[in-house]
Amino acid sequence: MKINYIISILIFIPVLIIQTTVIPLVSIDQVVPDLILILLVYYSVTEGQIYGTVLGFIYGFFFDIVTGSLLGSTIIAKTVAGFVAGYFSSENKIDIYLMFFNFGLIVFLCALIDQIIYSFFSAFDISSNIFLIFFQNAFLPAFYTALLSMIVIIFVPKKRIL
Repeated sequence: MKINYIISILIFIPVLIIQTTVIPLVSIDQVVPDLILILLVYYSVTEGQIYGTVLGFIYGFFFDIVTGSLLGSTIIAKTVAGFVAGYFSSENKIDIYLMFFNFGLIVFLCALIDQIIYSFFSAFDISSNIFLIFFQNAFLPAFYTALLSMIVIIFVPKKRIL
């Protein structure tokens, strides 16, 4: 079990570098996908809810430290997203949840929760329209992340190697 944490963190390091350097270049009107969340949802579905919750905390902590954002905003968002993604962890249904469309829906739900919590702590402005904030800061990034996750899950081998 401890080796799984080390492997997931070793995979996280290049994903974090790509997320902070390359992904802003492919943004569409300042809407960026979240590769870290896709990785977190994958591990939460395959390994379980507690694993996903702890991994979400670790990913959020490292992301906050590296990017210099408000300490704790990404931690709480990724922890809750890992917890929610862990609900879809079942030994009998892992193959079903890792299918193209099902995985995209799980990622969309978790990304929506992640972005709502993150926006509440970091980009909340009382004078703006709440529906516009929800649409720009939560729905669009969640949709973009879900589309990208459907593309990524095609290239993940069906037999677990991680």
